Amino acid sequence: MKRTKLDLPVGGRTALSSIDPKDTGGIGSKTDVAEEVKKLEEELEELQDKLYAGKKKAVLFLFQGMDCSGKDGVIHHVFSALNPAGLVMHSFKAPTEEERSHDFLWRAHQKLPAYGYVGAFNRSYYEEVLIRRVHKEVSDKQAKSLFKHINHFEKLITDNGIVLVKIFLHISKQFQLEKLKDRVDRPEKNWKFDPNDLVEREAWDEYQRYYEDVFTNCGKHAPWYIVPSDQRWYRDYAVLKLAVQTLRAMDLQYPEPNPEFKVLFLTDK
Repeated sequence: MKRTKLDLPVGGRTALSSIDPKDTGGIGSKTDVAEEVKKLEEELEELQDKLYAGKKKAVLFLFQGMDCSGKDGVIHHVFSALNPAGLVMHSFKAPTEEERSHDFLWRAHQKLPAYGYVGAFNRSYYEEVLIRRVHKEVSDKQAKSLFKHINHFEKLITDNGIVLVKIFLHISKQFQLEKLKDRVDRPEKNWKFDPNDLVEREAWDEYQRYYEDVFTNCGKHAPWYIVPSDQRWYRDYAVLKLAVQTLRAMDLQYPEPNPEFKVLFLTDK
């Protein structure tokens, strides 16, 4: 039986094969949620305004997923309407020479959102126990040690006012193939195609297994959410709803008005 619940229980192993990447939560089409999406977008803007005004907390949305899962796309569709003054986004590519000269969490730590900001990570420090593990650069024993460091890091940031939301965009292998072909066939998409994507695709089953390890070992301080993403419209809707629910739960308020400000206008000529 396929699961439809987005958030994962802490502990125990979740098989990605038990979650249907085509699932839309019983919603028929994009038009069925169009009105709700509009209201959610308006509420998200208002919540972000309170977050930015208060500058007491921050929220970080961390996106992981296989190639073609739509990490850039969902960040664009869900967050592009927000006030850019209170939004920070970062895409993690292969480490630079400087980044390789530090510990693996160094580059992520310096990109964390400051209080008042919404942050979005396209990929993250989890690549250390995903890509490098698939490529046999990190052993199973080393991975267990890295899981501990990641958990300590996430406890540090969540203890210090950053709400961390970790989202895995779940697609099918067939969907990925269709998207890779699309990048070759369409001239405006051709620049996105990298032949190495086909090499990584050969390790699909390993990636799925190592992602399951991540879900099992690194959900203690911030839960993982698996979003079925074969249907792009549902992916965007689910992440938007999750973003609104997250900020709602933060109980954000505007700062108390300063009565001294009114006095300034009493002497204005």
